[in-house]
Amino acid sequence: MDDRQFRSAMGKFASGVTVIATEVEGDIHGMTANAFMSVSLDPKLVIISIGEKAKILNKIKESKIFTVNILAADQQELSMIFAGQLKEHNEVVFDRLDKKPVLPGAIVQIACEVSTEHVEGDHTLFIGKVTDIHLEEAEPLIFYSSKYRSLEEEKVVTI
Repeated sequence: MDDRQFRSAMGKFASGVTVIATEVEGDIHGMTANAFMSVSLDPKLVIISIGEKAKILNKIKESKIFTVNILAADQQELSMIFAGQLKEHNEVVFDRLDKKPVLPGAIVQIACEVSTEHVEGDHTLFIGKVTDIHLEEAEPLIFYSSKYRSLEEEKVVTI
């Protein structure tokens, strides 16, 4: 199998869209990612996977903190900004959760301290200890087969 086939196969897994953020010396750095999952309830742990070429990789290693912002359906532009797809855009404003940078309007904001990091292949896996969490009610932004999608509520027909 070649790289393109592998990438296409992985794109068939529908996922939410997150922006990973961290802060170093007062500068906030972010990256769009869908490689995120929960690991443990006790203790509360999550995992993110960051590619070796990603600029944010060394920022997280240095700061030892990160946030996971699960984007709402109306936040596609933020996803594109942090994926480097929109070069011209307004300044992104961040809120704070446990003194860590989070995106306002995200349906979930998760503040983490790096518990462990593990290099595997061309990525570093960061396990984060969850220090705080904030939830909002909204529809999620979905990514499937290289396209943004949205959930449509199932229409129930009664007879």
